[in-house]
Amino acid sequence: MSKELIFGHQSPDTDAIVAAKALSYLENKLGNDTEAVALGEPNEETKFVLDHFNEPTPRIITKAAPEVDSVMLVDHNEPQQSVSDIADVTVTAVVDHHRISGFETSQPLFYRAEPLGCCSTVIYKMFNEQHVEIPAKLAGLMLSAIISDTLLLKSPTTTPTDVAVVKDLAKIADVDYESYGLAMLKAGTNLASKSEKELIDADAKSFEMAGTTVRVAQINTVDLPEVFDRQAALEAAAKVENDADGYDLFLILATNILDSNSELLVVGAPTAPVEKAFGKTLKNNRLSLPGVVSRKKQVVPQLTDAFNA
Repeated sequence: MSKELIFGHQSPDTDAIVAAKALSYLENKLGNDTEAVALGEPNEETKFVLDHFNEPTPRIITKAAPEVDSVMLVDHNEPQQSVSDIADVTVTAVVDHHRISGFETSQPLFYRAEPLGCCSTVIYKMFNEQHVEIPAKLAGLMLSAIISDTLLLKSPTTTPTDVAVVKDLAKIADVDYESYGLAMLKAGTNLASKSEKELIDADAKSFEMAGTTVRVAQINTVDLPEVFDRQAALEAAAKVENDADGYDLFLILATNILDSNSELLVVGAPTAPVEKAFGKTLKNNRLSLPGVVSRKKQVVPQLTDAFNA
């Protein structure tokens, strides 16, 4: 059996990196030959996680076809979020927890998607189903991914399954998940040292909505004013990317991880569907979104419905 690469989405977050590592470990234990790789540099939060558990950074690739014929996807399925030459390789498996959009294959495949808070939660279930033990270090990594995706179990995407899995992984890893989780999340909010381009690229995904290409970036912070002190520069950076990459709309969701409130900065057009999605009028290109923390559950579905209306 030839080697396969496993990777998460572009602009990888902690779950994209960890889920690839976790699925690769499981697949290799089951007798397959796989390697976990990444489609970009880990962000500050993920670097904190990898350093904490003394785990190496995965190899970064921009193309898969020069190396392998087949790949497995984790934490995404939409082709615009995947490796640039995804059309040139065979996708043999997908493990995800997002909507399915624009995805098709010419060959049958394994597809596992569940409405859980984190892809690593799905993979935890797969370990149990295959009766494969999760080692302590990997448990710590998977715990970190769930904490990241659910904002320490505060996000509305959090399910009872995620809560139970966090508690079990914390026991395996021997980690106090609440104190560790807060330190981990705060590690990802060091914004002062980053350029505007780095801020909007670190956690960004593209979505096709009724013929409109919408880029949604999320910036986690403990101080929203710190983000919007740089509004003009953020808008300029987003406009450059709109022009260079063909995005119609660039949305920057700044989220306070301490009080679970967000503010949305809108660059580009059309803006009417954005206002319709949240029932609010833009002021200074911004919308206040109290209680909104999840791009997946509280932003993308609402935008999709508004664009399709």
